[in-house]
Amino acid sequence: MPGIIGRKVGMTSIYSAEGKALPCTVIEAGPCVVTQVKTQDRDGYDAVQLGFGDRKEKNTPNALKGHFKKANTSPKSKLVEFKGFDNVNLGDSINVELFEEGEFVSVVGTSKGKGFQGVVRRHGFGGVGQSTHGQHNRLRAPGSIGACSYPARVFKGMRMAGQMGNKRIVMENLVVLKVLADKNLIVVKGSIPGSKGSTVTIVK
Repeated sequence: MPGIIGRKVGMTSIYSAEGKALPCTVIEAGPCVVTQVKTQDRDGYDAVQLGFGDRKEKNTPNALKGHFKKANTSPKSKLVEFKGFDNVNLGDSINVELFEEGEFVSVVGTSKGKGFQGVVRRHGFGGVGQSTHGQHNRLRAPGSIGACSYPARVFKGMRMAGQMGNKRIVMENLVVLKVLADKNLIVVKGSIPGSKGSTVTIVK
């Protein structure tokens, strides 16, 4: 499906026609440059590669410099492939006018990293011991994680402490509330993953 690369600006709220306050996220979407057009004959599939965000030329490998030079554009920091584009040529600019108000989109981003967390924070465990049996230091422990001699192992998928956040998340069916083409902004209803300034992908 066609889409565009953007940057999360932040959250705000706007009022609907009925007077309800709608939470929404503002995204700076594009303009993106077509850096490569892949075809069935040459690459085995049809797709369009878009570039977004400026990148310092001194930090760009020579191979990428030549890649961007073919598209007659400056080095880009983020490259994403999309399918479903028609009549697009190398070097073309894709902007926020790709979307219309009222349609549904999906937003792909990376959630905020929370570091290594215990089972209470990560999975919502209630803890064990409560205030009896003399367990003064076991209130946030996971408790038993398996039986003894049989099966003599811990099952895969057991909810335990570990890395929390920093994962690729797709938010589906978000309504486009406003499209501000002059400022390259798109306003979608609800929240999207990632912190302010993080790069996201918007797909129709």
